[in-house]
Amino acid sequence: MTHGTPSAFSVVVCVYTEDRWEDILAAVASVRAQSLPALETLLVVDHNPALFDRLSGHYAGTPGVRVLANAGPRGLSAGRNTGIAAAAGDLIAFLDDDAVAEPDWLRHFADAFADPAVLAVGGRTEPLWASGRRPPWFPEEFDWAVGCTYRGLPPGRVRVRNVLGGNASFRRSAFTATGGFASGIGRDGNRLPLGCEETELCIRLAQARPDAVLLIDDRAVIHHRVPAVRERLAYLVTRAYAEGVSKALVARSVGARDGLSSERRYATRVLPAALGRGVRDFLAARAGGGGRAVAVLTGTGAAVAGYAVGSVRARRGAGFAAGAAAPAPRTGREGADRAAREEEPR
Repeated sequence: MTHGTPSAFSVVVCVYTEDRWEDILAAVASVRAQSLPALETLLVVDHNPALFDRLSGHYAGTPGVRVLANAGPRGLSAGRNTGIAAAAGDLIAFLDDDAVAEPDWLRHFADAFADPAVLAVGGRTEPLWASGRRPPWFPEEFDWAVGCTYRGLPPGRVRVRNVLGGNASFRRSAFTATGGFASGIGRDGNRLPLGCEETELCIRLAQARPDAVLLIDDRAVIHHRVPAVRERLAYLVTRAYAEGVSKALVARSVGARDGLSSERRYATRVLPAALGRGVRDFLAARAGGGGRAVAVLTGTGAAVAGYAVGSVRARRGAGFAAGAAAPAPRTGREGADRAAREEEPR
């Protein structure tokens, strides 16, 4: 494959359901409106031939937009690997299918990559609440549960252990060093909303390339939709439990020291501060204070329970394939049908 210039971005958007049709179109439009134009936008369809056909028809003849079928097993990791394998750019950015990027999103990423030691750059993800505003009980420290930047991350352009996958970019060499995203950790269409595939990849990257620099630049902003069902405490608890399961699998893969380094700071500094603010606001009769305190306690408990269950699962060998290279992407209807049929046992 002939790659683009070092500043050329391929943007990968993984999609799976027609329920997000308008969101998908908005995501692609935001990429096409970038002040630093992307080389291409790759829409990777996860085992949904009907959506593949509809998107292929919609973007037929649209310059710089390609529709691909996920060439691996069902799930976000394999979809991303399919996009990586097909990408022409030497820089590969990922955007969630229910998010829109601000016009200078790619430009801020490109600025950070001016340093050749930088192998990954993430940005800031702001929530777009379906209700129009943050629920008073929802702690900002748990915004990661709805795919957004959470309170506790340092501001500015800073070095981090891992970027957040729905708003991130990598040099191609990062995937050469790691083999790509691991299957069996992140989202795969099942009910349990797993995650952490980008965390696991970034830790393996740092282990393979100790000189690698990974950054977050909070000027690289996207806006992520939060549907009404995710504005409920029940979802936060479910997502926190799933995060605990995922963290256990990550720790099993890369070791607990690296796999839980950021989580220790989060658990010992960020969460106690969040609980304290909630209690103080409750005692001062401020709206949502008691609810936030309850959310912090229940969310933390769910994550701990999930980690315990995930640890047992990991010890029994129910894990994932780390760094499996993606097969060649499929671009036609025959490929989409074949991808939909190829369900590996999980």
